[in-house]
Amino acid sequence: MFTKRDLLRSAALAAITASTAKSVPAYSQTSADRPGFFKAKDIAEAGFIYGLPIVMNYAVMHEYAIDRSSGQFKAPFNQIKNEPNVFTYKDTAIVTPNSDTPYSFVWMDLRAEPVVLSVPAIDPKRYYSVMLCDGNTYNYGYIGTRATGSEAGDYMVVGPDWKGDTPAGIKQVFRSSTQFSVAGYRTQLFGADDLDNVKKVQAGYKVQMLSAYLKRPPPAAPTIDFPKIDKELVKTNFFDYLDFALQFAPAQGNEKEIRAKLALIGVGPDKTFSFKDLPLEQKLEIGLGMKEGQRKVDEAVANVGKAINGWRVSGLPGDSAHYNGDWLKRAVAAQAGIYGNDPAEATYPFTRVDSDGQTLDGSKNSYTLTFAPGQQPPVNAFWSLTMYDGKSQLLIENPINRYLINSPMLPNMTKNADGSLTLYIQNKSPGADKEANWLPAPNDTIYLVMRLYWPKIEAPSILPPGEGTWQPPGIKRVA
Repeated sequence: MFTKRDLLRSAALAAITASTAKSVPAYSQTSADRPGFFKAKDIAEAGFIYGLPIVMNYAVMHEYAIDRSSGQFKAPFNQIKNEPNVFTYKDTAIVTPNSDTPYSFVWMDLRAEPVVLSVPAIDPKRYYSVMLCDGNTYNYGYIGTRATGSEAGDYMVVGPDWKGDTPAGIKQVFRSSTQFSVAGYRTQLFGADDLDNVKKVQAGYKVQMLSAYLKRPPPAAPTIDFPKIDKELVKTNFFDYLDFALQFAPAQGNEKEIRAKLALIGVGPDKTFSFKDLPLEQKLEIGLGMKEGQRKVDEAVANVGKAINGWRVSGLPGDSAHYNGDWLKRAVAAQAGIYGNDPAEATYPFTRVDSDGQTLDGSKNSYTLTFAPGQQPPVNAFWSLTMYDGKSQLLIENPINRYLINSPMLPNMTKNADGSLTLYIQNKSPGADKEANWLPAPNDTIYLVMRLYWPKIEAPSILPPGEGTWQPPGIKRVA
C-alpha cells in the first residue's frame, strides 16, 4: 500500500534530484509574473506544509476508492466496505494499526448530491463511532455512541456548495468542506468470540444517495480523470497532485493568503501545474522548499504534545476551527496519524521510552506498567494498550496472538492485593501465574500506544490533552 510513511519520507527528497535531470525549457508563468528564487522557495515550503494532508488524503482515496488494481481497493465511491476483522501482525499496509475496532469505510462523492448514512440501533454497551473527515483532513462531524447516542437514525452528508432542503426523517446534516470525503466507522469488538456480533452491527450500516432515499431519479456528476499516484510519482509531482485536489476544495476564508501565494508559483484550482515541464531553476525552488517544509513537519512531530512520565500526550486532530489556519499543526496531525480522532472522541498517549527516558527495548529489558487502585484510564467507553515494533510501528507476531490489552479483558486479569493492576511488558512469558496480564513485546525496540475511547470530561480526566488531572503512569524497567 501507498502508506503515509512512503509519502512523507520520499516526497520532498526526490524533487531536488529530479531537478538535475534534463528539463523542458517551458515556463508555467512569465518571468515578470513569477517571484524571485528565494521567495518562490519560501512559497513552496509553506505550500508543502499546507498541502501535505491534502495530498496524503488524495493518495489514500485513490488507492481505496479509485484504483481497483491498487491491492488496497475497498469499494467505489458511495458504497460501504465493512472489514469484518481486526488487524494482526500479517497486516503491514498501514503503520500503527488499530486492533480494537473493526473498520468500515465509505468514500463519498458529494458533487452531484448528498449522501445519506443510516445506522441501526446498537447496544449502548457497544461503543461505535462514524468519523466524517473531508479532503482537508478536517473532522467535521461524528455519528455514534458519544455524539448522537445508540439509537437508529438517518444522517445526511452534503458538499460545500449544496443548498437544498433537509428531508423529513434526517436527524442531522453534516457539511464537508470538500466535494470528496470519507466516513470511517469504528465498531467495538469485545473479544475474539464477539466477531459475529460485530458483523451483525456492520450489516446494519446503510449508505444511499439522497435521490435513492427520496426515491427519485439520480443526478449525474461529470466523470473525472483522476491522476494515478504512488510513492514514486509523488516524489516529484507533489504540487501536481495538490493542484488537482484543490479544484474540489473551495477556498475558505483563512486559506485566501496561502492560495494566493501558491498561485504565484502556478498552483491552484484553475492552474495546470506540471513539475516535469518546469525549467531547472524552478525545479530547484520547488525541491528546496519541499525539503525544508518536510524538515519542519518532522521536527514538530517529534516534539508534539506534552511529555508526561515518558508518554507524549497531545490533541492534534479536529475541525477547521480547531486548526484555525495553523497549517503546520494540521500537517503534524496528518503525519502523526492521518484520520485520527478528535481528543473528545479518543485520545492517544504514546511512548518509546520508560519512566527514566531510556528507549524501550524488549531484547534488553522487561517492563511493568502499573495502574494504581482506581487510576485506570478514565473513559466512558473503553481503553487499550497496543504493542508495536519500535522500528516498523507494526503489530508483532507472538506466541499467544495478543497484540493489546484492553479494559474488556479485565475480568480475566489478575489484580494485586491492593487493587492495583500491573501489566507485564516483555518478550518472554512472565510465567503462567502472570500470563493473563502479559503484553508480548518484540525482541527489539518497542512502540506503545494507549487509546482512551470517549475519555471522561469530569475529573479525573486526560482532557484537555496533556493538561488533565489524569496522567498515564510511567513504564518501569524490571531489575
